[in-house]
Amino acid sequence: MTITCDVAVLGGGTGGYVAAIKAAQLGKEVIVVERSKLGGTCLHRGCIPTKVLLRSADIYSLLQNAEAYGIESDGSRLVFPKVQERKQAVVNKLHEGVQYLMRKNKIRVIEGNGRIIGPSIFSPRSGAVAVELADGEMETIVPNNLIIATGSRPRVIPGLEPDGKLILSSDEAVDLEKLPDSIVIVGGGVVGVEWASMFCDFGVKVTLVELSEQILPGEDEEVARELARLLSKRGITIMTGVELKPDTYAPREDGLSILAVYKGEELQLEAAQMFVSIGRAANVEGIGLENTDIQVVDGTIAVNDNFQTGESHIYAIGDCIGGLQLAHAASHEGIAAVQHLAGQGSHGYNSNFVPRCVYTHPQVGSVGMTEKRARELGRSVKSAKVPFSAISKALVEGHTDGFAKVVVDTETNDLVGVQIIGPHATELIAEAALAAVLDATPWEVGSAVHAHPTLAEVLGEAMLAIDGNAIHI
Repeated sequence: MTITCDVAVLGGGTGGYVAAIKAAQLGKEVIVVERSKLGGTCLHRGCIPTKVLLRSADIYSLLQNAEAYGIESDGSRLVFPKVQERKQAVVNKLHEGVQYLMRKNKIRVIEGNGRIIGPSIFSPRSGAVAVELADGEMETIVPNNLIIATGSRPRVIPGLEPDGKLILSSDEAVDLEKLPDSIVIVGGGVVGVEWASMFCDFGVKVTLVELSEQILPGEDEEVARELARLLSKRGITIMTGVELKPDTYAPREDGLSILAVYKGEELQLEAAQMFVSIGRAANVEGIGLENTDIQVVDGTIAVNDNFQTGESHIYAIGDCIGGLQLAHAASHEGIAAVQHLAGQGSHGYNSNFVPRCVYTHPQVGSVGMTEKRARELGRSVKSAKVPFSAISKALVEGHTDGFAKVVVDTETNDLVGVQIIGPHATELIAEAALAAVLDATPWEVGSAVHAHPTLAEVLGEAMLAIDGNAIHI
């Protein structure tokens, strides 16, 4: 069966379904092809389930430390199956919401494996999609424009492939039936540190190893050091500059062991389980790219500033094109691609304006460049930092660790980047992201009235501190 439409979206994850909704809002007839469930990794195996688990971990940790707030909470205990029940309930609710949005916007969803085909009897140009349905039948979609949004999957280390028992990736970890007594987390990026923080709050003994010389590689060095200090203070063993020896991996009755090289010496790591988190690989195989003029560079689909591939009527967005590999980035890439194919010009998407969030305890939020990266690019910058300990609301909350840091170009007074580590940093960073979009100066942000007492005052103070005008430090 052959179906024609204005826009077809290959992949119904966050970027894909948002692109589909935007296209429908612009009057396009849209079809989404999804091989699993709408919402993709973010909804079912990534952002949402992990944040639900992190929330339960946060509450459990708070109960364990309630005496600091004058509250005795004897008898509180963790019932992990109920934690998982709540996680699944939230995921199911949101999944139903996405399905509703498809119906509301009259978007047809076809469940099956889609593969791009070249010029054929169906179309004189590549970009049609052959879909194998669950019952073995085939359907062919012939769109005027195609958007590839196939996402990504966890990278694996040869010899340490996830088995769902001793070795886990994030895909398996979100469905754990019980918590291990101990775990080795391989990789100190965003996913690795979030799971380290979560496991620790749940009472698991955590060892975090990272190949680079700092956790959160690519983020601000001061932020990374502060997070490492605070995670270590909570009992997490953190080792950077570590090289694993996968060929020494050995399963045991009570867990596993593996050799690692740390500070020039071999070290035996032992734990009940291992969690491998070394980044994500774009899903570019098996989708028919070889039938097109689309280029794959370093494992990701090459696109221009409008998210067009080597074939101008085929776009690609989200994790499959590399870059930030964040759900909210994919969504805005999808909107930008749709507006371009609809002839509406530039969406104004700029990756420098995309906030990056880490949901550890404490949280990390950042936008723009780090001070180090700016200097590497030859920019003349200055920075200012204000600790949360100077903010009244942080004392009220009982979380005074961390700081807000502002980086500014000394020649233009433009904001270069903002980094926050501390309570609710993932919410506070929104103001900095808006300031970047509006090209606001530090003086303008600092002069805006920030309610007192609020945690948001830390950013206002940091903006004023750039010129030595902070009030409370």
